Amino acid sequence: MTRLLETQALEAFYGDFQALFGIDFTVDEGETVAIIGSNGAGKSTFLRALTGLRPTKGQSIEFAGQSIAGMAADRIHKLGLAMVPEGRRLFPSLTVEENLLIGASGHRAGPWTLKQVYEIFPDLVSKRRNPGTALSGGQQQMVAIGRALMSNPRLLLCDEISLGLAPKVIKDIYQAVPRIRENGTSILVVEQDVGQALAVADRIYCFMEGRVSLTGTPQSVTRAQIARAYFGMGEDA
Repeated sequence: MTRLLETQALEAFYGDFQALFGIDFTVDEGETVAIIGSNGAGKSTFLRALTGLRPTKGQSIEFAGQSIAGMAADRIHKLGLAMVPEGRRLFPSLTVEENLLIGASGHRAGPWTLKQVYEIFPDLVSKRRNPGTALSGGQQQMVAIGRALMSNPRLLLCDEISLGLAPKVIKDIYQAVPRIRENGTSILVVEQDVGQALAVADRIYCFMEGRVSLTGTPQSVTRAQIARAYFGMGEDA
């Protein structure tokens, strides 16, 4: 496979507080990679570092063969890296369709159009003229994902997209993953639901206290290994 994203010994700070310690991480073209870990493990900080929202001067981050460390967030976005933020962050004054169209404002060429988004999220068709925030939580999450896809990213970053949603709604949202990949978009998802992460990902990383505590395929790691990596448990814990 072709390497799409790679970090080497990535660190991140909030003032004097170090949030990430030496993160080595890769995503290949066509892959779905999941990051699991408890609150405060550094998962969202890692995504913010990748997208230029957390300064990373002097760090090693390569995307599509180009160094993006220290690059402005808008330039990174134009290269084809888009994030679905935790909490969705839709514009309440805009309709569903207007929220989606904002994602296309960079005019990046690619397969994703309104028609394509509505095909993978048909629940939005009848709601397209409604205010973006006048929807259920699951439908709002679909809008947030669709908005990111409208930028035609090469890599889609999803930060806690199942948070606070009912299991059936989570299932509906994750059913879109194969279609997203078929259209040539790789996916990096941060997910606290370990079962969902294992079900959807080609590879997983577990973060604990700002470090990679485990990596592998869903088939190569055991639940006991995940528990130790996730919570720092000993063998007999």
